[in-house]
Amino acid sequence: MFSGITLAIIVIIAIIIGFFCGQFFYKQIVEKKLSESHRTATDIIEDANRQAETALKEATLEAKEKSNLYRTEVEKELKQRRSEIQRQEDRLLKREESLDHKDNIIEKRENNLNRQADKLNNDKKTLEKQQKQTDLLIDQRKAEVERISYLTHEEAKKLIIDETKDELSEQRSAMIKDNYFATKKDIEKNSKQLIVQAIQQSSADIISETTVSVVNLPNDDMKGRIIGKEGRNIRTFETLTGIDLIIDDTPNAVILSGFDPIRREVAKMALEKLINDGRIHPARIEEMVDKSKKELENQIQETGDTVVFDLGIHSMHPDLVKLVGRLKYKISYGQNLLARAIQVSKLAGVFAGEINEDVSLARRAGLLHEIGRASNEELNSSYVESGVDLAKKYNEVPEIIDSIKAGSARYEPHYLISELVQVADKISVSRPGAKSDSLESFVHRLEELEEITNSFDNVEKSFAIQAGREIRVIVDPDKINDSEAIVLSRDIKNEIEQKMSHPGHIKVTVIREVRSIKYAR
Repeated sequence: MFSGITLAIIVIIAIIIGFFCGQFFYKQIVEKKLSESHRTATDIIEDANRQAETALKEATLEAKEKSNLYRTEVEKELKQRRSEIQRQEDRLLKREESLDHKDNIIEKRENNLNRQADKLNNDKKTLEKQQKQTDLLIDQRKAEVERISYLTHEEAKKLIIDETKDELSEQRSAMIKDNYFATKKDIEKNSKQLIVQAIQQSSADIISETTVSVVNLPNDDMKGRIIGKEGRNIRTFETLTGIDLIIDDTPNAVILSGFDPIRREVAKMALEKLINDGRIHPARIEEMVDKSKKELENQIQETGDTVVFDLGIHSMHPDLVKLVGRLKYKISYGQNLLARAIQVSKLAGVFAGEINEDVSLARRAGLLHEIGRASNEELNSSYVESGVDLAKKYNEVPEIIDSIKAGSARYEPHYLISELVQVADKISVSRPGAKSDSLESFVHRLEELEEITNSFDNVEKSFAIQAGREIRVIVDPDKINDSEAIVLSRDIKNEIEQKMSHPGHIKVTVIREVRSIKYAR
């Protein structure tokens, strides 16, 4: 029995001890888990703090970058606006200076006019005073004559006229005749002076219209691209086209200057293509110039076809039609040769219709009477001889050839059609304002300058620019070296001095360019 009670007590004690041990171990486990959870929460909080600090730094850096970028854009825009404002201020300053200069000129003219008006008023008063004195003397003389002769003024006048009428009739006739011829001479002299003045006043405008073309630009920044780095683009352009490219302060525009209308048109077309394309460099310039030359040739052919069709002329050789189209880019005495040829053709047709002649043949003869001026061949003959050769080459009828020959002052036409063409040509040329000798001599001098230069060996081509103040010579680099180029420029200079009379100086520039081209296959 004791053993059972003891065992129960031991079991109870063991249970109690086990309970307390279990509580102790459970508490240890719970405390351990709490400690681990605390550490985990601390790590999470520290991680979150680190991430927050990192995100804050990144956001701060991004904000600084955006702020710097915005500040850069704002500064750039402000710089552009300041530059634009400065350019506008410069333009306004120049305009203000120009207006001040004009005001000074106008003020001086007003002062001169006021002085002249004062002088005229004084002269007028003096003349009026002298006129009164003269009238008084005449009245006194009349009274004295009447007192001496016992005749009135009218009676004395009639008596003198009757007595001297027969004696002075012959002298009066001679005086009238002399006055007539003197008046006629004065009229002719005055009319010539008026014509000369009209030519002088219009010559500058004619030269400007026929030697200058303007190309519009989308903006002024394009001027820098046209000039290129160290001016290589503009040098290449002027060398390839033979046209002087003038870039000044004119807003959104550049000027092409040259006496040859065909070269100037090629340059204008090429420059417009380059501007539209946007890629401007020497290789692209050369490509566009070649392309423009081909397009201009097509336009010339189309122009000739249109003119021939409008005038009702048929069965003309295509090469001759093309030469008709080239007349559009030829100038003679300030007149466009194609416009004059069309005018002569229509007038000759009208004249032929009035006298029952062949209207179509008359128009054809009028259109081709100066076709020799369109030839590109380097001939020593006149345009008349060149035109005759062309007419024979393309099997034109004798009336056409005779009309072309009639362009020479020493030739007497053999056909009535030729005489009609002559009359129509004189009407077209002699109308007021039609001719401009100054432009013709100007263009002739430039052509003569190029002919002298092209006469030298190893010269590929030459271009007279700057209104004849410079001649640019392009030579074959395989046939001439740098030293020989210097000698050639000196020889050309000496030849120009011997054969031409020219004002000022002419700059001779010899260009020798070597290119090495290979093709990769």
